[in-house]
Amino acid sequence: MVMTMGALHEGHATLIRAARARVGEDGFVVVTVFVNPLQFGAGEDLDRYPRTLDADLELALGAGASVVFAPSVDEVYPGGEPQVRITAGPMGERLEGASRPGHFDGMLTVVAKLLHLTAPDLAFFGQKDAQQLALIRRMVRDLNFPVEVVGVETVREEDGLALSSRNRYLSAGERRTALALSRALFAGRERLAAQEALRARADALPNGRDRAENRAEALSRLGEARAAADAHAVAQAAECAGPGAVRAAARAVLDEAAKAAPPLTLDYLALVDPADFTEVADDHAGQAVLAVAARVGSTRLIDNVPLSFGPPSPESPTLGAAT
Repeated sequence: MVMTMGALHEGHATLIRAARARVGEDGFVVVTVFVNPLQFGAGEDLDRYPRTLDADLELALGAGASVVFAPSVDEVYPGGEPQVRITAGPMGERLEGASRPGHFDGMLTVVAKLLHLTAPDLAFFGQKDAQQLALIRRMVRDLNFPVEVVGVETVREEDGLALSSRNRYLSAGERRTALALSRALFAGRERLAAQEALRARADALPNGRDRAENRAEALSRLGEARAAADAHAVAQAAECAGPGAVRAAARAVLDEAAKAAPPLTLDYLALVDPADFTEVADDHAGQAVLAVAARVGSTRLIDNVPLSFGPPSPESPTLGAAT
């Protein structure tokens, strides 16, 4: 199954195609369309959230859905809002949860209900909502849901903006400013790639010692002064790199966007462990998620990229892995 809130776009189509490819021509793919009031807080865009069911049906069936399940609020919550709900726990209070109190409780409650109602073997979710994906995986694991959760890579516009149903709210000027979200993430990713390249060069230098000064001295004794200087610079740069440099590279892009017209208002920029969405330490090794949330005009957008610092830890899940 593929769960959506409607207003479908190419990102949703990618999820549906991934589901179809996984189950084959003879498999059954259910797409749900339901705007869940429990996950909208006071002052959020529940009333104006786009509802385009006819277009959604066409896109879903064209992408490979067998059926579209589009229940009403009364069908999902007969008798009003449920008194018993799923609680997201500590992870649900961080980042998006801190900005949108109660959001993840409402999200997990409806996901649990829809999993029960459709009883799928596989459930596909986009990595753009990385914290949501992590919480669904945690719920499935903790509460023993008989379903495999599959993450699918974020789909982007040609200019880098992550596809979202809320993108349609943006004016032309707001969209230009909103591109800072993906540019910031890409800047952080590029800084990490440069760091890893420097570290690889430092590790490949002769003499096998860890300290940059020792490598430089060894090369100097061989009369290779220029190489020694390069070795020192490379190793020193590698040793000073890490999560802090990645955050700084991303922050610089967002700080510039805050001066744009219209400006970007940052909610958070975080570099977190995908297992629990806590901030990673400066000596972190393994998987991480660089995540950002910001408001441009009246539209709030989120985005993220997965990163890997050094050799990945076998205990750290990748965003695309199934559970």
